[in-house]
Amino acid sequence: MTRKAPDPEPIPVPDDDDALLAECRVDTFRAGGPGGQHQNATASGVRLTHRPSGVVVIARGARSQHRNRRLALERLRAKLERRNRRLTPRRATRPTRASKEKRLAAKRRRGDRKRNRRKPRLDDP
Repeated sequence: MTRKAPDPEPIPVPDDDDALLAECRVDTFRAGGPGGQHQNATASGVRLTHRPSGVVVIARGARSQHRNRRLALERLRAKLERRNRRLTPRRATRPTRASKEKRLAAKRRRGDRKRNRRKPRLDDP
């Protein structure tokens, strides 16, 4: 049985976008990729680094930096909430008889297939 690392402490996520943005470092960069001159000339890509947790998100799909910042905030909020969610422990169950038989039949078929692909032995009549 392997031991699992302890779950990280839940990170409080502010309800207000301005409060969440205050906890982040905002970097802007040229988005690059398809889009031609407009996208290559403006720094519309946004990278948010959440200082308390170290989570980084990037938004560079829109031509507007403001829209990308809003998209990045939505992604960051979703990522933090997903990270805060507690997983319910798995309840161990025994495999059913049918599933065991199915697995053994598949093993037999695989073994037969491998056996049939071998070169025939000369000592067999």
